[in-house]
Amino acid sequence: MSEKPIVVEAMVEGGKASGGPPIGPALGPTGVNIFQVVQKINEVTAPFAGLKVPVKITVHPADKSFEVEVGTPPTSALILKEIGQAKGSSQPNTDFVGNLTIEQVKTIAKAKAADLTALTLKDAVMTVAGTCVSVGVTVEGKDPREFQRELREGVWDEQLDEPWGVE
Repeated sequence: MSEKPIVVEAMVEGGKASGGPPIGPALGPTGVNIFQVVQKINEVTAPFAGLKVPVKITVHPADKSFEVEVGTPPTSALILKEIGQAKGSSQPNTDFVGNLTIEQVKTIAKAKAADLTALTLKDAVMTVAGTCVSVGVTVEGKDPREFQRELREGVWDEQLDEPWGVE
């Protein structure tokens, strides 16, 4: 008789998970070694230092083994990290807190590839630019809606002509 795996999902700061809430209390009843779980989470989330990252911990009660899956941070968090800001604009339509280059937008789009339904890099860049609207970040010095209009018109096609897809 095998027990059903227990799944715990949490948002943690990259590389800085601890045995406290939300992880410790959620894992306590499973009997798994919380220190080992936290160590593994910090190891796999270290590349996302300074960002909140979704993690999914699957515990197998029979043998107390576990797996840790890491999601990608929200698009808005990747944008803010790229421009070096802690938070977005409180007036995103009029007050901009930073600017992204087309290359930075492409980098964010590629980081989010597995989570996006975009069929092309151009579509993914359009999605990231949409998030720029809500956090108050310009793209190539322009209002992100203006940038999106140019994307639709093909102005940026040459810069976006590269392979796309999740392998």
